[in-house]
Amino acid sequence: MRMQEEICCKIDEERTENEIVSFHPPQKKPVVVGYALTSKKTKSFLQPKLEGLARNKGISFVAIDPHRPLSEQGPFDIVLQKLTGKEWRQILEDYRGTHPEVTVLDPPDAIQHLHNRQSMLQCVADMNLSNAYGKVGVPRQLVIEKDASSIPEVVNNAGLTLPLVAKPLVNDGSAKSHELSLAYDQYSLKKLEPPLVLQEFVNHGGVLFKVYIVGEAIKVVRRFSLPDVTKQELSKSAGVFRFPRVSCAAASADDADLDPSVGELPPRPLLERLAKELRRRLGLRLFNLDIIREHGTRDHFYVIDINYFPGLGKMPEYEHIFTDFLLSLVQSQCKKKPC
Repeated sequence: MRMQEEICCKIDEERTENEIVSFHPPQKKPVVVGYALTSKKTKSFLQPKLEGLARNKGISFVAIDPHRPLSEQGPFDIVLQKLTGKEWRQILEDYRGTHPEVTVLDPPDAIQHLHNRQSMLQCVADMNLSNAYGKVGVPRQLVIEKDASSIPEVVNNAGLTLPLVAKPLVNDGSAKSHELSLAYDQYSLKKLEPPLVLQEFVNHGGVLFKVYIVGEAIKVVRRFSLPDVTKQELSKSAGVFRFPRVSCAAASADDADLDPSVGELPPRPLLERLAKELRRRLGLRLFNLDIIREHGTRDHFYVIDINYFPGLGKMPEYEHIFTDFLLSLVQSQCKKKPC
């Protein structure tokens, strides 16, 4: 009798253990992110802290071989990419056609729109954004395709005011595409090297705001920029002054003792509306804006540059923001098609 009771107890224990196991929630499917980035971009973006946090959230990053068919790799939930070239763009477009369930960050045609500084800012100009929180525009600019000798005449006919910022027309993410020149006088304009964009220089207190847009998230940091140019300096200065990339990590102004009229961040509601409109118009979810405030005003802002998939490693808390963004993309996929 005692042996029979022990057997019954053992059966009950096993049944209880099986019931407990059966009530465990199923493991979430891991999120696989294939990435196609340059070695430099991989190093700056895929830092150990990001990879560790991603693993804890069920996200794994897998390198894509751009020389092999994408369909033979993966399967991927998300493709994160910042490679250039017609061949790669075609590979991505073909892949998007055959794998509509995979989110590609971001569509190659949309990214291509930002490679030309002439078209880059047009959507901001077309927006004509102005509300109770301020006004956002773009500096007056002119595209010079060739013939540097004609630049003074073209600038004069267009009515642009010196000094002028000269930027390479093509913005392909290379160091050269971010080099700036500041031309102080008409004669100096002939020394510039087309193709380029000439922008009127707007005094902005030597500070710009780098606005990172990662999906719905917006993060703003301050960076030191080119100093203001007074009328007195302009009358005494001549020549072309060349600058390397201005808004670099070493030039952070977040901890600097800035005049509030210069360092105050743009109003959040203004940035939210701007970001929402640009996401829609550009078709991008991963980009940043360089914004300046016209010196002497509180609410007049200019967008001077837009970049796709910028150096997020320089953005505070980028690991949490980016992994949350990836998970939100997968959730959106699941709403369209049950996971």
